[in-house]
Amino acid sequence: MAKIVFNDSEEKEVPDGDPLKSHCEEAGVPFACEEGICGTCVIEVEEGAENLTPFTQEELDFLGEQECERLACQCKIKCGIVKLKF
Repeated sequence: MAKIVFNDSEEKEVPDGDPLKSHCEEAGVPFACEEGICGTCVIEVEEGAENLTPFTQEELDFLGEQECERLACQCKIKCGIVKLKF
């Protein structure tokens, strides 16, 4: 099981390999297109970026130079702990 921590307050255990979308949506992250085009679901990864799947082409196209931002509709948690801020 993996763990997602939202805004340093809410924690949720999820299966390894689970998409972030539904968990982020439940935590209050807004979504619109859900295809990585609009950028509505941009989240900041504070810790554990290595525990997420690699950037998708949609993320590369939208975010450009990546540091700590991801599109919640595009990534999955592989394992471990990921701390997110939105």
